[in-house]
This record gives sequence, structure tokens and C-alpha cells, in this order.
Amino acid sequence: MQSDEDFINSVEALKPFVGSKSVVEDEIALSVVRRIAGMLDEDFNAYEVGSQLPPHWFGMFFPNVTKQSDIGPDGHPNPGVVLPPIPLPRRMGAGRRVNIMGTLKAGVPATRTTEVVAITPKIARTGRIAILTLRDTIETEGQVIATDETDAIYREMPPPGEKSKITPPVEAPANAEWSDTITLTEALVFRYSAVTWNAHRIHYDADYSRDVEGYPATVQNGGLTMTLMVGAALKRAPDQLDTFNVRLTRPVHVGDTIDICGAITDQNNMNCWVSDKDGAQCGIMELGFKK
Repeated sequence: MQSDEDFINSVEALKPFVGSKSVVEDEIALSVVRRIAGMLDEDFNAYEVGSQLPPHWFGMFFPNVTKQSDIGPDGHPNPGVVLPPIPLPRRMGAGRRVNIMGTLKAGVPATRTTEVVAITPKIARTGRIAILTLRDTIETEGQVIATDETDAIYREMPPPGEKSKITPPVEAPANAEWSDTITLTEALVFRYSAVTWNAHRIHYDADYSRDVEGYPATVQNGGLTMTLMVGAALKRAPDQLDTFNVRLTRPVHVGDTIDICGAITDQNNMNCWVSDKDGAQCGIMELGFKK
């Protein structure tokens, strides 16, 4: 069995990937814009070529397209195909730090430049992990319209028959000024995975999610959770969105009903959080609006 020191050294050996960049182009096709709007229960016919998109929608474009032969057993591209070959088999999104300077437009091409910012090994309470930090820069019509720094956590597989270790529950805040209740139906999560070209099996294959990765059920896509959080906050926004920072703390599962809640903290800031059916906090977001 590999020692903790050898594990740390194996991740440290990937440091030459830090600073590497890749570019993905996207036409921001009207057909895709309307699919996203429909998925989010909006009037999709309200969008035409040239329509400005909600400021956070850039995260649902720019898929990393890979050949089928490059897909691994978990549905992700094999290590090293798109991302550095981190020697741990499970990957989940954990946090984002986003700055908004503009918006995409339907039918107007854009690019995403992704830079590897850091690869950090740790020995955590839940076992060995590695944190991959990426920074996306979104450009369209010659201007940067968003930067998006994300953290993905890589973990070990649980031993056969054991459950995945998760963070102990923390009660969600009780000071909500507003809330939306949403049921994470199979159709909603499937449509999000389809529109974002995400084949990670934990989001649609209950047997794999339970028997291989140790979750009690199929896992809600963290990107969809963040999208729903920002969307709910924007309905109560005091001004244009400027920044949002989010940290996902516990998984929620397909079929669950969640509450997305929020409260204004001062004139230009809002907190937003997600709680599960037991009242445990599953994610927390801080949003800043233009002054």
C-alpha cells in the first residue's frame, strides 16, 4: 500500500502542469441557449440571436469534448486527457470564486481559457485528497466578461461495501429573508448533464453511485446547485451581479427536495445557502452587487 509520503510526492510531481493553459471556443448557439432556458423553467422563446444571457450562464457553455474511447469507468475523461493525471479516482466540485464584468450573447462566439493554478495534496479527516484549482477566463467580442476560479476535490474510493465519508451535518442559518423550494427531479438533473456534456456516472447511475463510490443515491450535480442558487438570488438582487463565491459542503441527491434561502447582508451583498430535507446546510454562497 502506498504511504502518505509517497502519495504526497506523487501529487507534487504534477506541479509542472501548473501554469498550463487550454482554450475552448463556443458559438453560444441559440438552440443551446433555449435548451438551458427551458431546463430552468424560463420562457425559452424570449431569447433571440444577440440576446444578453444571465451573467452566470457562462458556466453551462464551453464543454470539454473528448472521444468516447477517452472516457473512463466513472464517465469522466481519463486522467491526463483534459486535466492533469491526479492519482485519485473520485472527483467532485467544491468551490468557486467568480468575478462578473459582462455577459454572453446568444449567437455571439466566445472563448474560455483555462489555466491550472494549483495542485495541492492533503491528508484530511476523510482520507487522502488532492485539490485541483483552475482559473477560467471568459472572453467575447474582444472583452473579458468573467473570471471563474474553481476547486475540484479528488478522493480515494471507499472500501467495497462501505459508505462514502462526508462532512458532519451543520444546521443551516435561521435568518432567511426569502426561500425557494426545489425538487431535484431525475429529468432536471439529466437535462443539466446533457446540456453541459457531463457524463459523470454518479449523476445518473444509481447502482454505480451506491455500489462503487459509496453514496446512498445518485448525486445532484454541484454545477446545477450553484446555478439554481445564483438564479434564486438574482430574483431578489438589489443591482447587477458583480461577484459570487460559493462553497459546497455536503452532497444532495437526485430526488431530494431542497430549500434555497437568502438574506441581504448590506446594501450591496447577499448571502445564499442550500439546506436539505433535514435542515442541514449543503452549500453557502456570498454574492456582491455593483455599487
